[in-house]
Amino acid sequence: MRRSVSITGLAAILILGGAGLGAVRKSSVTLTQDKASTAEVKVDNFSFAPASLTVAAGTTVTWTNHDDIPHTVVSTDDAKMFKSKVLDTDDKFSFTFTKAGTYPYFCSIHPKMTGKVIVQ
Repeated sequence: MRRSVSITGLAAILILGGAGLGAVRKSSVTLTQDKASTAEVKVDNFSFAPASLTVAAGTTVTWTNHDDIPHTVVSTDDAKMFKSKVLDTDDKFSFTFTKAGTYPYFCSIHPKMTGKVIVQ
C-alpha cells in the first residue's frame, strides 16, 4: 500500500513539475516577443544611427542622445505625429509606430540631421 501511495505521489509531482516547466517556457517566449518589438537609434556626432531603420508595425523606437549637445527628434511630414523635447546628453525619447509606412524625421536644432523609420 505504501509503495503505491509513493508512486502515485511521485507521479503527481512529475506531472505538476512538467506543467510548471511549460509555464516557464511560455513566459520566455513572451519575453522574446516583447524584445522584438523595440528598436534603438543612437544620436551621436550630429547623426542618427542607423540613419534608416526598418521595423514591424507595433515596434517602439527609442532615440538616445549620446552627443554632448542637445538634439530633438521631429517627424518631417507631420510634426504632430512625433516630436521630442530637447534631449540633453543621455536623454531618451520613444515612439511606437502602429501603421506601415515611411516616417522621415530630423533634428529641429540641426536640420541637416535626418533619419527615417520604415514600418512594414
